[in-house]
Amino acid sequence: MGLFNAVMSLSGLIDTEVVEDERLARHTSYRIGGKASLFITCHSYHSLRRTVEVLGREQVPWVIIGKGSNLLVADDGYQGAVISLGREFSRFVLADDGVTITAGAGAMLARLVNEALSRELSGLEFAVGIPGTVGGAISMNAGSRDEWIGALVQDVLTYKAGEGIRHYGRDDVTWGYRTNTLPRDEIVLEATLRLAPGNKADIRTKMERSLARRRRTQPIGSASCGSVFRNPPDMSVGKMVEDCGLKGFSIGGAEVSTIHANFIVNKGTASADDVAAVIRHVHGKVKETYGVELQPEVKFLGF
Repeated sequence: MGLFNAVMSLSGLIDTEVVEDERLARHTSYRIGGKASLFITCHSYHSLRRTVEVLGREQVPWVIIGKGSNLLVADDGYQGAVISLGREFSRFVLADDGVTITAGAGAMLARLVNEALSRELSGLEFAVGIPGTVGGAISMNAGSRDEWIGALVQDVLTYKAGEGIRHYGRDDVTWGYRTNTLPRDEIVLEATLRLAPGNKADIRTKMERSLARRRRTQPIGSASCGSVFRNPPDMSVGKMVEDCGLKGFSIGGAEVSTIHANFIVNKGTASADDVAAVIRHVHGKVKETYGVELQPEVKFLGF
């Protein structure tokens, strides 16, 4: 693969930052992961399009990540390019109607939640405390069983390599628990959400309640990827894992959280192999006990 040629082609490109052998532990909430051959930050659509073209031409495999909040990177890293969205993808625009916000995929979801609060717009209270970017939230339809970001989405813009920008209206996408029908081979560029006018004090109260509940029931502040497995219909992974007696189960520096059993935390010394081993053990124990094949919510890179 033409890594050298790719670096030479991309290094002088406007709005593009290229770093070789970047430690991905710096870019994941697990604080785990080896080096990526290339770490590329694209600050504009032109930069992104050109970057993907060059990587394709040079046959360098690539992936796009947000803030790595649901990502486990192998200890050996990733033999390819990791792309991150920068400045142009971090903006918010409020429409003239006063309730419709367009957010870039690289913007932090927490910033969008605070933007809605400051403009007295209701609808995103459930998202307080959810880490990661808007693009990541759209891709995985972040939220709970009852409330998710897809319910607010009016439009999504994506980029498909070799074809350009694509537009999806509200009726073009089906949203479900932790899923949607957006093509997996397209990069989310921005999303337009329709919120509702609200009272700032009421919005803040709902957010504080939601955040307090998260802090009470999840290991907030610990290095983790959030929920490891998707909940099967009408079942709770956390309860199943807890009932299997696995709270506190550990391998190396990776431990099933004692607060919520669907979280596996890095106690400070965990390797990716440690986390993967705990995931396999939990998966096997739940299958043995309940006959349920748990589906990972965490994404794996480099394995």
